[in-house]
Amino acid sequence: MTVPTTAMVLAAGLGTRMRPLTDDRPKALVEVGGLALIDHVLDRLADAGVTRAVVNVHWFADRLEAHLAARGRGPEITISDERAELLETGGGLKKAMPLLGDAPVFVANIDSVWTDRGDALADLAAQWDPERMDAALLLARRAGAIGFEGGGDFFLGDDGQLTFRGEAAEAPFAYMGVHICRPGYVAEGPDGPFSLSGLWRRSAAEGRLYGCVLDGEWMHVGDPGARDEAEARLTNP
Repeated sequence: MTVPTTAMVLAAGLGTRMRPLTDDRPKALVEVGGLALIDHVLDRLADAGVTRAVVNVHWFADRLEAHLAARGRGPEITISDERAELLETGGGLKKAMPLLGDAPVFVANIDSVWTDRGDALADLAAQWDPERMDAALLLARRAGAIGFEGGGDFFLGDDGQLTFRGEAAEAPFAYMGVHICRPGYVAEGPDGPFSLSGLWRRSAAEGRLYGCVLDGEWMHVGDPGARDEAEARLTNP
């Protein structure tokens, strides 16, 4: 097993659903359990062996950059500047390609906090096989998740292959905000903003989208109510 040592952390969003907590800061700096959301993610990545993280910035970019410069621990940080244009998940990853190198990378959102009974990122890295996969996604069981609304995203085959929910009323698993891919996976995406979802759908149709399930509890910290619920859960596990 080769664990990626570079990560892309997607931190450029406007955090609209998190208002008023994001009226004066990026969503990445909203605190849960005494830590900013981005510090939860960076600490997890560091524990998994990541030594360098590329972080994209847009909303309150100066404040986020100052916070990252003062961290003093964890991965070496490189900034991917999206001040001029917010590029979404796919566009942000494509813009950062020259900073990421050619080896597989972790790609992580900043609004996921989790507890695990094992080592979720090591499990994901153990599954990754670039010969068979375009991307390997970390999933959570929809039932019992904090802050997740909706019918779920995926069905999971016995071999780990993913199928989108499609027309089904619900699916048992949700994408929880971390995956592994090659940076070049997004090279054929359009210029400007675009979502990774379209690429994942194509990969799923070709049998090249895989996933593994978190053995633990997932908290999707997407709005103030979910933040408060996650805070309570971390304070009183």
